[in-house]
Order: sequence, then structure tokens, then C-alpha cells
Amino acid sequence: MTSAQVDAYLRRLGSTRPQRPTSEALRELHLRHLLTVPFENLSIHLGEEITLEETRLLDKVTEGRRGGFCYELNGAFGTLLAALGYEVELLAGRVYDDEGRLGIPYDHLALRVRTADGDTWLADVGFGAHSHYPLSCAERGEQDDPGGTFQVVAAGPDPAGVRGGGGPDAGDLDVVRDGTPQYRLETRPRALGDFTAGAWWHSTSPLSHFTRSLVCSRVTEDGGRITLSGRKLKTTAPDGTRETRELEKDEEVLTVYRERFGIELDRVPAVRDPDPGD
Repeated sequence: MTSAQVDAYLRRLGSTRPQRPTSEALRELHLRHLLTVPFENLSIHLGEEITLEETRLLDKVTEGRRGGFCYELNGAFGTLLAALGYEVELLAGRVYDDEGRLGIPYDHLALRVRTADGDTWLADVGFGAHSHYPLSCAERGEQDDPGGTFQVVAAGPDPAGVRGGGGPDAGDLDVVRDGTPQYRLETRPRALGDFTAGAWWHSTSPLSHFTRSLVCSRVTEDGGRITLSGRKLKTTAPDGTRETRELEKDEEVLTVYRERFGIELDRVPAVRDPDPGD
């Protein structure tokens, strides 16, 4: 990553270059990412190719002023952090569904980040509604965060119906939010290219929720969240209260993308095969 690319990325975040790769600086960069770079799957529905190459991911975030889903967001963020002097490892995860079943291998990408002051953090700017700040990898107790109460704990027995069967590998971790497991992480470092099959599955399979629905979401300055799901605009306050409004005109939708997410589109994306439960 060149110095110019680093500067462009930091401008997108509204951040300055940290003097040292400290935990405090990581917390600030993590929050700024969630505030400015949306979690979105628009490429899938706009016919745009998703390629897990560092240069393509950086260009999408900086030049394209876009977001992405986990592979893109955490892939790009990890590249930035490494360029700033952090020690970064990519970790593979499997996401729990609403029934408590684990998804496919390489279902999710998260980051393990070691800082100059000796701390190790789980950074994740690509899971949608999640922690606003990195989570301590060493802490097994509750970690309070504006996004909820989190725990990073040793993985327990696999839930019934897990794909692939078998128990957890030694060292696997469950990331829990408000008492509900969110995803299971392997602790073995991976390369960005290892996630290609997972990204392909999520962007093409009719079983993937990303191919059946539209989402564009980010943290708001007051600590809440704004989400545009197709034509449904949801605004969630920090206390959890939510307002939902249906946008009727295309121009309304395009204006929200532009003014609330910084995304310029020439047409409204549409799902070809909507999820019947959406």
C-alpha cells in the first residue's frame, strides 16, 4: 500500500495518520470506519464484480466511495492497518443463523490486530450491527460497548444441525453479543485469497441472504444506526427505538444513498429474487 493510498483511505475516514500503531488509535480508526464506510451488498444487485484483491478493495473504498460486506471491508481495513504498522492477521469465521446453526466455512472474515502497546484485539468493521470498538482477544468476561455487551469465549459444543458436523477445533472462539452467539472464529491466520469461495457463494447462491435482499447500513454520529433495505429506510436510536419509512420514488432512494451514505448511483438497485420473508 503506497503512502498516497494510505492518505486517501484516511481522508475517506476523516482521520489523521496516527503517530504510532497504538490501541487508542485503533479504536478511533475502527469507529471512524463504521461511521463513514457503509456495510452494503449493492454490487451483487448492480452486476458489479467482487474481487478479493487488495488494490481493487482499496479503490472501491477510496476512489469509488463505496462500502462492501465483510470480505471487502475487513480486507481493506486490514490492509490499511498493516500499512500503519499494526500486526494484522485475517481470521475465518462461520456465522450463526437465527436457529443457532453455523454457516459455511469462510462465511466471515475478521481481523486479529496486535498493537505497539502490546494488546491484541478483534477488529471487525464488516459485520453490520456489531461492536463499535475492537474487542479484547484476551478478555473472556463481558465487554461493554455502545453496540451491546460482548464476549469472546472458547467455542462450546457445536449446535445441532451444524454444517459439516464434528466439534470445534482447539482454540476456536465464539463471539457473543447480548448473550447470543454471533459467529465462530478459527484462530489460524488465513490469506485474503482463502475467502474467494465464501465471497463467491454469498454473491451468487440463492441460499445466501445477500442475494435475496438489499442492505446499506452504517453507524450514525449519535451512536445509533441508519439502514436502507431496498426502499425501507430504518433509523435506530442509541436506545434501540426505531423509525421505519417506505420510500416510494426512485429519486428519494437515490437521495438517501447519496446524502446519508455518500454513494452516488445512477439507478436504484433491485433484488431479482427477493427473500419472501423480507
